[in-house]
Amino acid sequence: MSDDAVVRMRRTFDAPRDQVFRAWTDPEEFKRWWGPGLFATPSAEIDLRPGGRYEVVMQPPDGAALLLTGEFREVVPPECLVYTWRWDIDVPDLQESLVTVEFIDLGGATEVVLLHEHEPGSVLDPYQMGWESGLEKLAALLAT
Repeated sequence: MSDDAVVRMRRTFDAPRDQVFRAWTDPEEFKRWWGPGLFATPSAEIDLRPGGRYEVVMQPPDGAALLLTGEFREVVPPECLVYTWRWDIDVPDLQESLVTVEFIDLGGATEVVLLHEHEPGSVLDPYQMGWESGLEKLAALLAT
């Protein structure tokens, strides 16, 4: 993948690594924070194993729900996730992309290192904004 087609983020959460990993992989926890801004996540199915699939329904404040699906390529609890990302309905970007998330133990806190790799020429701004907003919601959830 071209370097200009990658969303890169680092974020430190004031929560143990196991808790951050669980928020990312347990469907009930995941639904509490996933999605940008005012989006809700009414449904999340996560088969957490290499080759396992996930399906997430994202509901914007106005308009039709969006369906995000993919397959886990690598699952190393609580250290790393690698999974594909594909919009199945109602999004103009129908190409598959790849997400890698590392969970680094900082002794009571956790640094998340995220790479979202896209095809060259992809428009990354919506992904950058979406991840930033979603990680803000995750930080708020972990602070409770």
